Amino acid sequence: MKKILIIEDNTDVRENMADILELANYSIATAEDGEIGVAKARELHPDLIVCDIMMPKLDGYGVLEELNRHEDTAGTPFIFLTAKSEKTEVRKGMNLGADDYLTKPFEEHELLQAIECRIQKREFLRKQVRKDIEGIHRFLEDASDYLNIENISKTYHQKNYEKKEFLFMEGDAAHTLFFVQSGVVKTYKSTESGKELVTGLHKAGDFIGQLSLLSPDGKYLETATILEDAEIFGIPKQQFTQLIYGNKEVAQKFIGLISNNLIAVQEQLVDMAYASVRKRVAKALLTMQNKGIIKNGSDEGLDIPREDFAGMVGTATETAIRTLTDFREEGLIAMGKARRIILLNKEGLRHIADFG
Repeated sequence: MKKILIIEDNTDVRENMADILELANYSIATAEDGEIGVAKARELHPDLIVCDIMMPKLDGYGVLEELNRHEDTAGTPFIFLTAKSEKTEVRKGMNLGADDYLTKPFEEHELLQAIECRIQKREFLRKQVRKDIEGIHRFLEDASDYLNIENISKTYHQKNYEKKEFLFMEGDAAHTLFFVQSGVVKTYKSTESGKELVTGLHKAGDFIGQLSLLSPDGKYLETATILEDAEIFGIPKQQFTQLIYGNKEVAQKFIGLISNNLIAVQEQLVDMAYASVRKRVAKALLTMQNKGIIKNGSDEGLDIPREDFAGMVGTATETAIRTLTDFREEGLIAMGKARRIILLNKEGLRHIADFG
């Protein structure tokens, strides 16, 4: 049962709202002024607060400001109550972080709709999304309901790809956002000299192509090819656009979901400009191990071609091979079957990655 805190100095209004909400199966707490309201909010941690603006001791603005100072109450859905004569003051409350307001007198259905909408919003934003196709399917269903549009999950398609197949080429028209359910996908950009700059190795749970769909010219910014047989789902650009531009809350949630490795790519580019080859090779090995591409102390994992590994590091293939040989001689790595790289001393590699 959801908990609602009503902060209102008018006894009749406060008790009437409490009766309405209790009949709607909410758990209700009340406070007759702002100071008591803040204390009860800190104690009860309600799912939503309905608060009058004009009150003795501490007004509604003060209540909201005080609750926002505390981690345990900051972000609690907050609805202001205001008289018609105070309506021009509502903007101040919204700027402080209030979610909505109701003008007194209001109808019963207006109160219930406002509360239901804000609680639904909070539950949607707080819900964790599993990074597999079932979790993505559930997110798309919830987002479709939230946006009141046709179920987006009905529009995506699944396809199996074999090693060395291309998912898309740099410069192709970008029509699809891809989600990797299984397998490994390499993305890279081609330089004018014909060399490859590997921008990422993507495994289960990763999205590919998100920046390309947002690019002004509408073309893929890189090439994606299959390194290990993969099962991949495609979400059409139209649905991607609905999730990005349809609603601020949905966009916030969706962007957090699809920005799986953009920070890592940015760090990789900085490393290529300033870090030593040893540092870049160590970082690349640890990144692949963290993504499950290299299994620590095991022959399992991906047999990544040395030219692809060199592309990740941003150096010549011969230099990458020479550095790997140095690491093997130092006891940091070993070479298993089919040239698989086995990490023997993860702490030693981390030291090199941190300090060069």
